[in-house]
Amino acid sequence: MIEVKKNHLLNEEVNTCLNNIIKNKSFANGYIFYGAEGVGKKQTALQFIKKIFKQSSPSENIEERITNNNHPDFLIIEPDSLLASKSSESSDLEKTIISGSEIIKIAQIRNIKTFLSQKSINSEKKIVLIIDAHLLNEAASNCLLKTLEEPSNGIFILLTSRLNLLLDTITSRCQIVRFRSFSSKQIKSILKEYLDTSKLNINTKLKFEDLINSANGSPNQLLKNIEIWNDFSDEIISKLESPIKQSLEILEISKSISEKLEIYQQICLVNLIQTIWWRKTRNIGLIKKLENLKYLLRKNIQPKLAWEITFLKISIEDM
Repeated sequence: MIEVKKNHLLNEEVNTCLNNIIKNKSFANGYIFYGAEGVGKKQTALQFIKKIFKQSSPSENIEERITNNNHPDFLIIEPDSLLASKSSESSDLEKTIISGSEIIKIAQIRNIKTFLSQKSINSEKKIVLIIDAHLLNEAASNCLLKTLEEPSNGIFILLTSRLNLLLDTITSRCQIVRFRSFSSKQIKSILKEYLDTSKLNINTKLKFEDLINSANGSPNQLLKNIEIWNDFSDEIISKLESPIKQSLEILEISKSISEKLEIYQQICLVNLIQTIWWRKTRNIGLIKKLENLKYLLRKNIQPKLAWEITFLKISIEDM
């Protein structure tokens, strides 16, 4: 995976705010780090956590213990599907796997209560980091709310790209730290300054502007989109440059996409296709059909069939 280097420098406004909190020891009970995927929320949260712990135990090997997730006063909560992915090739927690089974359950939140009921070992505060907090199910959300309301020795940090999916009562009890998306000009500058361009391979059939626009202001999402696009053959890419007209081609490309890409990669691909096809057609009906395709993929409803039906509808109704 290609990564933007020195990502912590990309959120200077957020870092200044968090550093002031640490300096003044003015800790809130809960924080919500909110922003698009790939803008550095998790990396910034881990740096924030390390600095808090270093105040209490400057001699401890904090960096390594947090990185390896073996600090006694630190608990990380992740959606089940992310936990399951640990046994696969990737150990990148920032990688968001979107599927119907991805959820944070009440048992995981109850584990927080047990964790906080125990005395801190190496620090003044215990810290709980919740990845993709918008994936809390209803029971888990209500349980978390009760935990936030109770006096404790803990600091909660919730990461989310979908603030509207969190309970208003949870949001009101946390300090929101917003991570801004980057403009196309900023992303280009970031890539030029921080990226090892020797590893960057962009298929010549794709406009770089389309990749930038499909990334929604996220440099890391841009790099993921590049990798996904480069995994496809030139033949497939040429078919995706414009809405597909032939039924046989639709069946073939749908089969190839569903077999080669994971669900989260397929959703990234839909974002790319939306950007390219909008530039070429300015057809809002077509874009809405692709938006519905993303909904079906997130629910993991027969991906191959979802692609086939969407492309066939577009070929009949929007051409």
